[in-house]
This record gives sequence, C-alpha cells and structure tokens, in this order.
Amino acid sequence: MARARSLWTGSLSFGLVNVPVSLVSAVRDQNLHFHQIHKKTHERLHVSYVCTKEKTPVDYAEIAHGFDTGDGYVMLTDEELAAAQPEKTRTIDIAKFVALEEIDPIHWESTYYLAPDRAAAKPYALLLAALESTSRVGLGRVVLRSKEYLAAIRPAQDALMLSTMLFADEIVPRAAIEEFAEGDAEVSEKELAIAEQLVGSLSADWDPERYKDTYRERVLALVQAKAEGREIVEHAVPEPAARVDDLMAALEASLAAATKQATTKKSAAAKKPRRAAAPKTAS
Repeated sequence: MARARSLWTGSLSFGLVNVPVSLVSAVRDQNLHFHQIHKKTHERLHVSYVCTKEKTPVDYAEIAHGFDTGDGYVMLTDEELAAAQPEKTRTIDIAKFVALEEIDPIHWESTYYLAPDRAAAKPYALLLAALESTSRVGLGRVVLRSKEYLAAIRPAQDALMLSTMLFADEIVPRAAIEEFAEGDAEVSEKELAIAEQLVGSLSADWDPERYKDTYRERVLALVQAKAEGREIVEHAVPEPAARVDDLMAALEASLAAATKQATTKKSAAAKKPRRAAAPKTAS
C-alpha cells in the first residue's frame, strides 16, 4: 500500500502550547473514473474553450475571471484575486473548545489525520488526552489550496483528526425549502408506537465493514468480464415498490417482515453446528 502523503505541515497551538503536525487525508478516493472516448476511434477527447460570440476557440492566456452581478460581468485580474486570498499561515490557532454533540453533522466536510512531528509526541498526546477526557472539539482556521476553512480538531482512532467545516451561511435553512411550507402532519400514538417497534426491530450496533459499495463492485466485475471477452448477461432492473397509501397497513406489514427476518436469523444461528471442544489431555 502506498504511503499517504502529507498535504500540509505546520503546527497546532492552544494557549502557549505549540504542537508541530502534518495533515494527511483520512479517506481515499474509491470512485470509479471514466474517460470520455470517441466511439468511432476509441481515442480520448479533450475540452476546448469557445467564445460564445466569436464561435472560435480561445487560448488559455486569453481567459479572464468575470463575476456575474446580474447586470454584467465585473472583471478581476489574477493579481487582484491573489491579493484577496487568505494568508497562508503554518499555524492553526485553536480559539475555542466546544462540546462535540453541539455540532450538527451537516457542518462536517472533509477529514484529515493530524500526524505529530517526532519531537512533538508529548504535547500531541496531552492535547489528545485532554479532548478525549472533556469530550470537546477545538475550533480554529486553516488555509488549504488557497481557501480558508473553519476546522474542528477532535480525537478519533487514538489520533487527532482535523475536519474542515461548512460556514453557517453555506447551510440551507429549513425555512428556505418550499416543501416544508405546508407545515407538519400529526402522528397518532398508535402509529408512533408501531414505528418505534419497527425501529427497534431493525436496530443494530454500528459496523462499517457491513456496508459495501455494491455499485462499484458490479461495475468492476463488468469491466473485468468485458476485458476477458466473456459474454455479458444483462439483469432486469427491479420495479420500484408499489406505493402504499394506508400508513398503518404499511407499518404493520413492515414490522411483520422485520420480525420474521429476525426470527429466521436466530433460528439459523441456533441450528448452526458448533465446533466440538478439543479433548483434554492428561497432565
């Protein structure tokens, strides 16, 4: 496995304590990437910029930045944009510590490991232990790829992690969604009771290994089969489930199906033969 490359090096500071760290992505891109290919020649295509007025290709050197104000474009030079960019500092100053449960997950964006410098093991371990014992998250700012982010420093997997966060004005409020304008529907006590039973019957401990990207697996299998020249068998797309207008009937049917499934799993586990214990040897 290739060694993860650090994206940023600098330091964390809280109070007068300084912790040299490097930023390493905590996730890997597993998305499938396809090239745009000419069907006839099987050669790759490239994108060119064309002026909508002159209908001719434009060289990169002639491309400028324009902001649409609604009444036209305000032109900005590379130098003007560079002057407006946030200062690229090498320090993330933790300004506040907040309770983790107070942060709505909608604010989380990308997550990175904060790896300690060899000489910073002690202050790194101290900050990690302090955040774990207080269930707090440190808030600061970091500049990555010329963009300033609000950043949360939190303990996870026996390490410090930095999660870039969305600012408040980037979150769409509920009031801006037209579908909510009609108000909330009322739920009866019986409907709620059955819904709670259904949630309980489908509850389980969180196990990330249980969930796989089945689409990615199917596409990779398809690519492998075509590369080997094997015949491709097209599977019928399943029809969407029929709409059930009777909410109570849908709840009761769902609960019955979930209960039956749970009973079947327990029965199968009970019938599974157990491995015989090894015979004891005389001492």
